[in-house]
Amino acid sequence: MQFREQQAIYLQIVDYACEQVLLGKWMPSLRIPSVRELAVTLEVNPNTIMRAYEILQDEGICSNKRGVGFFTDADAMEKVKNYKRKQFIENELPLLFKSMYLLNISFDEIQERYQTYTSTLNA
Repeated sequence: MQFREQQAIYLQIVDYACEQVLLGKWMPSLRIPSVRELAVTLEVNPNTIMRAYEILQDEGICSNKRGVGFFTDADAMEKVKNYKRKQFIENELPLLFKSMYLLNISFDEIQERYQTYTSTLNA
């Protein structure tokens, strides 16, 4: 995994975990990599993974079964979508609006490009 300097590593690991759920690689109600396993895979300190897992637990995306390991929630997919939607609206959308305002880009132009983009996904 290539880490970006603009964001804390543990938050990037939260994003990675969310992506694993959305891609269906971490299935609902099943065990996910242990703190140590993921630390080795991503080549980071286990404390960094633990910090990311704590956020995932706070959001209800995963839980720790003492002595057994971490498991995704049965509704992990929906919880990830809600978490990522909230993050997008609070963090990324204001930057998009600022750029649209400064560059005089209309919502119509954005909508047109979005429709073009989604049509390529559905093809």
